[in-house]
Amino acid sequence: MGYVLVVVLTTVTIGLPAMLLMRQQLDHQAWMLVEQGQRAAEAYCAAQQRDIIGFATLTAERPTLRQLLDKGDTNELFEYLRTLQGAVGYDLIAVCDPQDRVLASTDATVPDRICAEQHTGGIYIIEGDGTPQVLMTAIHPLTQLGDAVGRVIVGTRMDHAFATQMRAYSGLENTLMVKGQPIVSSFDEDLPNMASIARQPEASISPSGIKRGRFILGGQPYYSGKLPLKCLGVEVEVALQVADNELAQKRLVWLMTGGMLVVAALGTILGVYVSRQISQPLVNLAEAASEFSQGDLSSPVVVEARVREQAQVAQALESARVNLLKTLTDLRREKAWSNHLLESIVEGIMTLDEEKRITFFSHGAERITGWRREQVLNQSCDEFFKPVEIDAPFSQLMPLPGLRKKIMLKLSGERVATLAITGAHLTSPEAGEPQIAIVFRDITEEDIVHHLLGQFLANVVHEFRTPLAALNASIELLLDQEAQGDPNERQELLKGLQVSVINLQTLVDNLLESASFEAGHFRVSPRPYDLSDIISEAVRLMNPLLEKYGQRLVIRLPQTMPLVQIDPRRTMQVLVNLLSNASKYGPTDAEIVISANIEGGWVRVKVADRGPGIPAKQRSSLFRRFTYQDSVQDQIKVGAGLGLSVVKAVVEAHGGNTGVDTPPGGGTIFWFTIPIANEK
Repeated sequence: MGYVLVVVLTTVTIGLPAMLLMRQQLDHQAWMLVEQGQRAAEAYCAAQQRDIIGFATLTAERPTLRQLLDKGDTNELFEYLRTLQGAVGYDLIAVCDPQDRVLASTDATVPDRICAEQHTGGIYIIEGDGTPQVLMTAIHPLTQLGDAVGRVIVGTRMDHAFATQMRAYSGLENTLMVKGQPIVSSFDEDLPNMASIARQPEASISPSGIKRGRFILGGQPYYSGKLPLKCLGVEVEVALQVADNELAQKRLVWLMTGGMLVVAALGTILGVYVSRQISQPLVNLAEAASEFSQGDLSSPVVVEARVREQAQVAQALESARVNLLKTLTDLRREKAWSNHLLESIVEGIMTLDEEKRITFFSHGAERITGWRREQVLNQSCDEFFKPVEIDAPFSQLMPLPGLRKKIMLKLSGERVATLAITGAHLTSPEAGEPQIAIVFRDITEEDIVHHLLGQFLANVVHEFRTPLAALNASIELLLDQEAQGDPNERQELLKGLQVSVINLQTLVDNLLESASFEAGHFRVSPRPYDLSDIISEAVRLMNPLLEKYGQRLVIRLPQTMPLVQIDPRRTMQVLVNLLSNASKYGPTDAEIVISANIEGGWVRVKVADRGPGIPAKQRSSLFRRFTYQDSVQDQIKVGAGLGLSVVKAVVEAHGGNTGVDTPPGGGTIFWFTIPIANEK
């Protein structure tokens, strides 16, 4: 009896504290699961809100939406919104005008007053005869040239399906509440029944501020935790069913009591064995939970438990770990994708803090400015972006949000560039400090092209006006002298008309060829042809112009000239352009020489004049479009700037080359090469 009493007392002394400790451990683990489920529910809700805010922002920035608003066609706008809804699956996409009226909405059940009642997004409750409907909404303004033209409201219903998805992420039942009233629940109970459940508050409070409680639903006990969601401004209550936990505790009490009464002799051994079987899985679960709290989600929860309830707890913990790891992986992937997207944008992007120091500098910004990211981060933008011709720092020249401004700046290596800059205000989610986002693009080449295009149009107008004026004057004189005019004078007037027509024809041909270059339709059709015939036709066409200025044309060709592989019409256009330039820049009463010589499988054709020559600095850009040679006589730019570019394009299409030389005696020699036809 003494031994039995000792065994019983020992068993009781050991068993009762063990049972109490086990119960505390199970309760502790259950509350930890409740807290983890709370955090998982909040992470899921925040992710859903970020997605809907991102979609609202992308929708508001769509050019098609702005075009439909400008047209004012609500039917077409509605169809466009329905198309977007079908692509993303959100329940509501609505567009409001500046007077808070609904222009178009994809959900007819949502009242029109949502535009007047929703200005910041979040939770929107639609009251009705039955259960109220709850929407998670995001709002983004629509702006046009800096002015507000309306808002985009995107919403998704927070219904039982939403709560079920949240349960899949957290592993626990959850209920969203507004002002203490449930609005959405993953339970299959009606919301009025959920509101009438008596909840018994727990005396202990979680370190994270979660309000603990207990309640019974459908005859099953639950541990619950309630905490406000920062993402929506509502409360979420997560609930863990603990019926198995309580059942396990009862079974263990009966087991140990029976062991003390029936198997007293083996009580100590059995008690130690049972304690190890019970406590070790709990220790493993506690260690796994500790690893979770330290951020280690890569190690799986491996607990060998023979007690079914412990195995279920371990399985629930492992499920929570997998879901959390998946959520974190998705968040990291989205962040990496966002960073990759920012780095792949051609435009430069940088952000500035309140003191105008650079906090972010993209690869596009590095390519445009020449500054490396390490050089500019945490430095003032005024040290690197220095305006040219404006006595003011860059920080004072930045445009207002939503506006665009062109600024000429001195960048790395003293390089001067014109940047198109737009700005926007943003707030960092972590720090909460307002920052400025700057997007800029190098438009130096565009400015040069615009300048050259304006100059080109002015010269084209001048080139058309001069021959047209001559044509008009000659025609008027011919009409006045129709009856009594001198035949020689009429002949001179007709020659003047012919010269003007030649100039117009040359200009029109160059304009057409230049347009065909730009459109990609330029083609040549080479065939064997006699170069002498091409030269003769070009001379005949240009002879009236040469006679007008008293210029003499000299032709020097080899006695035996092989056939060349050319497009006759386009090759004659090359000669006409070169002869026209030689006449334009050459002096009166001077010679213009056309010569040709054979060099291997090519014929080199030269057109030499006695003009003022071409400065060396102009030769590199002479054959480009919109490039003009300065005229020594009147120091103005003449022509449309297309003739030599057409020459180069036609010759290179034949496989030849073009160039310009300056002979020792003065003047200029333009030359080009064309292939000799293969003899069969």
